[in-house]
Amino acid sequence: MLDPDVRRVLEGTSIAHLATVLPDGTPHCVPLYVGVHDDRIVLFTGPGTRKARNLRRDPRLALSIAPADNPFEPVVVRGRVVEWIEGDAGWEIIDQLAGKYTGTPYPRDEERVVAVIEPERQTVGIG
Repeated sequence: MLDPDVRRVLEGTSIAHLATVLPDGTPHCVPLYVGVHDDRIVLFTGPGTRKARNLRRDPRLALSIAPADNPFEPVVVRGRVVEWIEGDAGWEIIDQLAGKYTGTPYPRDEERVVAVIEPERQTVGIG
């Protein structure tokens, strides 16, 4: 279940930083759009990107978000990818995320997939 303060930040337009594990065990971190679908966290990516390959091999991740309205009260989530959504159902979520951040649907020029994240630890503020 998402902490209400975490949900509030995820429903906003703050950019998240996703940390995954590379094959050699070192971290890989990238900025991305993030949101909520039901009571889980969602993000999207290309199926062949480094982050997608990392998460399919090892679903553990961390998200760090500095909320736009208060960047000094960061949100950190650790969890794992529990599902991948593709096709029309995936594009529906992708368009919701893109619309939230840009006001327009996401272009259809490349294949995209949605990672569904089950949060295991949620922290708001320094701690």
